[in-house]
This record gives sequence, C-alpha cells and structure tokens, in this order.
Amino acid sequence: MQVAQIVTVTEAEGPGRRFALWFQGCPLRCPGCCNPEMLPFAGGLTMHLDEVLRAVDRAVEEGIEGITLLGGEPMAHADSAAPLARLVQARGLSVMVFSGFRLETLRENRDSAVHELLAHTDILVDGPYRRDMPETRRRWIGSANQRVFFLSSRYRADDPRWMLPNTLEIRLSGLELTINGFPAKQAVGIWRRGARASS
Repeated sequence: MQVAQIVTVTEAEGPGRRFALWFQGCPLRCPGCCNPEMLPFAGGLTMHLDEVLRAVDRAVEEGIEGITLLGGEPMAHADSAAPLARLVQARGLSVMVFSGFRLETLRENRDSAVHELLAHTDILVDGPYRRDMPETRRRWIGSANQRVFFLSSRYRADDPRWMLPNTLEIRLSGLELTINGFPAKQAVGIWRRGARASS
C-alpha cells in the first residue's frame, strides 16, 4: 500500500487513542484540501500489509482502541485498505474512515474491495471537504457538509467525545516536525507561513 503518513497513537483523528494512516493518492481535488501533498498517487512509502499490522500491534500496547484511515482517499486504495480493516477488526479494534465520496456513491461502486472496506468500517465520515463551510460544532469533522455514519453498533452519535473541541497535535522528533488534527480557523497554514518566513 502507498502510505503518506502514519501516526501510531493520536487522539485527534477519532474517538479514543487511535492509529492513523494516511494513504498517498486521491482522485478528488477538493479546493483548499488540507493535505495537498497527499493528492498525487506517486510518492509516499510503499508498505506491506504485514508491516502495517506489526505497527498496529505495537500501538495496541500503547492503548489504542482502533485505527483511522485518511488520505489522500482511502476508498481509492480499497484493495489494500479493506484487508487491513478486516484484520484490524479481527483483533478487536475499531475502524474509522474519512472519504471524500458520499456513502450513496460508494454503495453504487462496482469495486468489491470498496464494499469490503465499508463492511469493516465502524464509523464513516463522508463527503468532500468544503473550505467555505468550516465545521464549528462536531469534533473531527472538517466541513459542515460532511456526514457521519455509524455503520456498526460499536459507537453512538450521543457519545460525549463528539462534543469536545477539536485538537491539533504537533510532534518534534529530531529534525522532523509532524502535525495532525484540526487547527482553529485562524491557525490554518500558520506553520507553512512560518516555514516560508524562516527559509
């Protein structure tokens, strides 16, 4: 699978502590995409399923309750995302997927891997990101047009964790800086502006 980024333990990409994997490549071109570097299908790191599963198993020791698949576009990588989701659920973990496609479109898709990925998804956030419709009430959601579907009984819409404010996580490891989560509107792009100013 083509992987753009992995954060082994995060609380900014879904309920509880989660293992987050961003796929490299997306056929959609949502204006204002917060991960434009993940749009091209070329690039990223090629990883084998067993390699990712070993990383998930190590994260279990740190108390994760599930994985979150983002991108890029996970549904464009369903051939590798579906078996990952199936094996993760077999370990008793949950699966959350962010997709720019609407659920109705995904259900009409003829690709069996897309249907398998849906079958092994507990929470689906669907719909393209709209920078002109920022979400201000629901946690973990980028824009107000996006919908949340609870595709299993594992989570519920009245879970109080959905009502907490969004968070942004910043990690510095050696010379590498990683940022994930949802910043406040006034903070969007601040690290990019800072990087330009310092270069």
